[in-house]
Amino acid sequence: MFNLRVNYPSHADEVQILLTTTGDEAAPLEKIWTGEELLALQRAVRQVPVPETVAHYAVALVQATRPETTTADFIKRYVQWGAGPRASQYLALAGKVFAVLDGRFNVAREDIQRAAKLVLRHRIITNYRAEADKQTVDALIDRLLETAK
Repeated sequence: MFNLRVNYPSHADEVQILLTTTGDEAAPLEKIWTGEELLALQRAVRQVPVPETVAHYAVALVQATRPETTTADFIKRYVQWGAGPRASQYLALAGKVFAVLDGRFNVAREDIQRAAKLVLRHRIITNYRAEADKQTVDALIDRLLETAK
């Protein structure tokens, strides 16, 4: 669903990881939610509406990643393969989560924009020109967000 960037731990943190994961003492686990509670949260998030205008925006953003259908010259130049329909679905679902976390009852364009890199960065395959010109997927997504209507 998402492609999260997680940086390497600091030296001290990595030493702590090594020490706590290579011994025979089991790490204490703390229950946060039951399975039923987690499923209820997932169902609640799915009930958050996506206005049709926001749905059109999400689909337009995803379709703009496809070199054969986009009007963006930089996508045609640097992208070999764009995002598929599941990207639209996950933009909407992530948008719902962001709306709930912000205490809102519907998804806004800003929620879709906030989710764009998380959802799209592993669904867009760049070509050799992008690598030669040092164009990252994140940079292409930023440019799309600036130009998408």
